[in-house]
Amino acid sequence: MSAPRSLWDRADVTTPDMAMPDVLSRDRCQAIAQRILGFATADETWVTIESRARCDTRFAANQVSTSGADVGTIVTVHSALGRRSAQLSTNRLDDAALASAVAAVEALARITPEDPEHMPVLGPQQYRTQRTLSGVLPSADARANAVQQVTDRARAARCTAAGYLESVTAATAIATSRGLFGYQRSSASSMTATVRTTDGTGSGWAGMDASEWSGIDAEQIGIDATDKAQRSRNPVAVEPGRYTVVLEPTAVGNLVQLILFAIAARPADEGRSFFSASGGGNKIGRMVASNYVTLVSDPADASDAIFTNEGLPTQTVTWIEHGVVKTLMYDRFWAQKQKTAPTARAGVTVRMADGDTSLPSLIASTERGILVTRFWYIRPVDPRTMLYTGLTRDGTFLIENGKVSHSIKNLRYNESPMFMLNNVEAMGRAVRISASEDGSPGAAVIVPPIKARDFLFTSLTDSV
Repeated sequence: MSAPRSLWDRADVTTPDMAMPDVLSRDRCQAIAQRILGFATADETWVTIESRARCDTRFAANQVSTSGADVGTIVTVHSALGRRSAQLSTNRLDDAALASAVAAVEALARITPEDPEHMPVLGPQQYRTQRTLSGVLPSADARANAVQQVTDRARAARCTAAGYLESVTAATAIATSRGLFGYQRSSASSMTATVRTTDGTGSGWAGMDASEWSGIDAEQIGIDATDKAQRSRNPVAVEPGRYTVVLEPTAVGNLVQLILFAIAARPADEGRSFFSASGGGNKIGRMVASNYVTLVSDPADASDAIFTNEGLPTQTVTWIEHGVVKTLMYDRFWAQKQKTAPTARAGVTVRMADGDTSLPSLIASTERGILVTRFWYIRPVDPRTMLYTGLTRDGTFLIENGKVSHSIKNLRYNESPMFMLNNVEAMGRAVRISASEDGSPGAAVIVPPIKARDFLFTSLTDSV
């Protein structure tokens, strides 16, 4: 029996103690793309190559439970015959496998229905030079050391820690039969930790997201999560209702990132979203939030992606400026239909303009309110108002007379991030936060802590 074939498909990786090989180079990606395009007979062909190396460590009960690493390349071939198109992915990079993939996807394209919104593939584009990324992944020892900085802190406080860390480096290439080729690198790292008290009444959470592993401070994560756990013991119940809230950056990011999923022009123009204007059209040019609020997507805030999934050169996009909608997300088809330019954003990266009020000062200025560490189990209720429901988690506190007075039981909320942004009273300095529910690295979300009035909590929960 032959040995298992490596997804990496690199003969030059021979160092036995290498923690992780590098991702595919520009030249290697271009050579693979040219081979695929050489096999193609369709009217149009579009190739994407995603080469990724990653490592992760999971821990629970104050000890590492799993640790691993993987590396692989996925090639996706898109074929179009007129308005009929199909796509197929493979992780085999030899000529026979690539030729077979091209033949299979072209056969699929012949039998698919026509797409009335089909857009032709792009030709050559001008991309700026991407900033240099180290792409360094932490070794197993480095990851274990990071975990130990959290678990030692929790153990010393007679608490139990669990969490997850992951680091990824990747290369993405795109090529078309019309002569486009682009190559970009990316990297991201995250670490999250939940610390529980032994009596089961207190829970604290902390997490970080960064473009490079060097941006993760495991010691601070351990300090913050353990402190929250200890302070959240023995929560008391408060009556649901509308409260002034002080939202820590993670809680703000949990809600603000949802706006980027709802800011598309098409549903707005068709009357199906919060950004639809009464009487038709959309809300571009209209005030929808407090004057404090400016939301921007800037590729430089994350890994500096230089092209979109379709190959458009990325750009900095201002969505809302001082509360006024400046633009919406136009894909290529809808932009052509509406006779405007497509929006070339880099993923769902978002940065919110900040203020100069510290978190302690936000608390001190609050006569009575609720301090929220983060939200959880967030689910949509009504897209027309961007209404969501979810729960507080891992550190929720009552503020009385400018001070945190009690840990309180978690609450369910029914609220729209846009309503919340209309009620902003003050904000602090923006920081990058970990906003994904599963703890894996996500798009860069950079937001401040905020104080907002009239946030609606609808019920209590006994969950910790």
